[in-house]
Amino acid sequence: MHSIGLTSSEREFRGVARQWSRTAIAVLGLVAGVAFAPLVMARSPIGVPVSVAVSDLPPQAQATYRSILNGGPFPFPKDGIVFGNYERQLPGHVRGYYHEYTVKTPRSRNRGARRIVCGGAPPAPPEVCYYTDDHYASFRRIEP
Repeated sequence: MHSIGLTSSEREFRGVARQWSRTAIAVLGLVAGVAFAPLVMARSPIGVPVSVAVSDLPPQAQATYRSILNGGPFPFPKDGIVFGNYERQLPGHVRGYYHEYTVKTPRSRNRGARRIVCGGAPPAPPEVCYYTDDHYASFRRIEP
């Protein structure tokens, strides 16, 4: 829209209307973000935990989970190391609460992206375990 031939009050009104439009778009964006937050958070246990049954895990994850419950053996030297939760995808706890274990990935030459992260004080059975297949980007709580 051109402002040629408009009075100063008409130009001022258009300026205010543009500002209100920007504000309305920002508010709608926030409302949409809140409305769709559960869909986004569904990939993470923060706020809205998504769970997975042990029987629904890949066979390699089921085997790793059984090893965790039995206290080993573990095929990778890094299994059982402290998981720092730097991505803050899991509920907050003191450092040392979470420990990670590798889930074998078929045809992978390295540890791959799949892990089970358990919380608690080893060697006691874990209080809670989470599965990730995307290298800590999302987690699902393992339900026995």
